[in-house]
Amino acid sequence: MGNLILEAKNLKKYYGKQLAVNNVSLQIPKGSIYGLLGPNGAGKSTTLKMLTGLINPSGGEIIAFGEPWQRRHLSRIGSLIESPSLYGNLTAFENLLIHTRLMGISEEKIYDVLELVDLKDTGKKLTSHFSMGMKQRLGIAIALIGEPELLILDEPTNGLDPVGIQELRELICSFPKRGITVILSSHILSEVSQIVDNIGIISEGMLKYQGRISRGEDIEELFMSVVKEGKR
Repeated sequence: MGNLILEAKNLKKYYGKQLAVNNVSLQIPKGSIYGLLGPNGAGKSTTLKMLTGLINPSGGEIIAFGEPWQRRHLSRIGSLIESPSLYGNLTAFENLLIHTRLMGISEEKIYDVLELVDLKDTGKKLTSHFSMGMKQRLGIAIALIGEPELLILDEPTNGLDPVGIQELRELICSFPKRGITVILSSHILSEVSQIVDNIGIISEGMLKYQGRISRGEDIEELFMSVVKEGKR
């Protein structure tokens, strides 16, 4: 599948005796938008948490940037897993300022990412007063502040209205042109089909399909056949 920025080989994750992820192998081409699809509870979030180092795999291997995954790779990876963690009593700028100081990044970068996610005019508005879409975009801005090569987004359109979904779609589609590879999970097939170049379908903790698709292709029939096949 071309030049890979990240590869997972036979990933497993046990919670006690329960096997949540079972031998999942992913191939993420550099410069692509990869959609990790599956029903709720299929193992998507657990897989992404392993890729970002939030939890340790019970087995398997992750190859990042051509070498075995190490914590230092996190400086090249941005992520938004579940809901963004924001300080509601601070502005968008102030939230980002905390991250630049923790990471030793110039404050000038804040203006760049705020413009990129269309939040540069929020001024003194506290994030507690932001809409869900604005909070999601700020979460993505935080993920982008370190200029990552790989961006991992877990259900980024959750809770958004149609306008927010369209704005986020346009933003995500712009990332490969900026040299950012994207992995996103979702169960909203119609939305994913307008964004991704490659998909992996997880069902019951196992990867049942992986391949390239055409942008805008109707993937519902493929998805349903793969998921139903896994339940037989």
